[in-house]
Amino acid sequence: MKQYTRLHATAQDHHIARLAALAIGLTLMEAAIPSPLPGVKPGLANIVTLIVLHQYGLKTAVWVSLLRVLAGSLLLGSFLTPGFFLSLSGAVLSLAVLGLATHLPQRWFGAVSLSILAAFAHIAGQLALVYFWLIPTAGVLYLSPLFATAALVFGLANGLIAARLLAPPHASTRLQEVA
Repeated sequence: MKQYTRLHATAQDHHIARLAALAIGLTLMEAAIPSPLPGVKPGLANIVTLIVLHQYGLKTAVWVSLLRVLAGSLLLGSFLTPGFFLSLSGAVLSLAVLGLATHLPQRWFGAVSLSILAAFAHIAGQLALVYFWLIPTAGVLYLSPLFATAALVFGLANGLIAARLLAPPHASTRLQEVA
């Protein structure tokens, strides 16, 4: 008779699983929101990735982000479609940039700047995949200013939200006292 070893989950494992579920839920919610331009979405699940990166490190952020891409595509019925690969390429490049950026001075590179860097990397990964695989024509690159603007706006917004969520509980009270 086979004997199975039992995995014991810690409270931290449960918390990370909840964060991954939140990221997946945000991905599903975003899929329901119509977009004026295909591929332009706010990337709300990236807020969760930034929080996980800050609280648990790069390795855990990679797991949460890739789990979000995989589970989101399975739940949306887009696994192994071009949309899945676009999402995956954006996530992989943004995670690589975040991995490099974690070596930068933290006092200059907080949640907002990391979010903007990740957003630009995400769109760069997607545009590269479109150009080299789906539509290999220079016409795709004419859209890059539009996508870059969206990356800047959504990266800034998501970074501000992540920074607010990562701030100490009474930081806003102290800021009001100083002003």
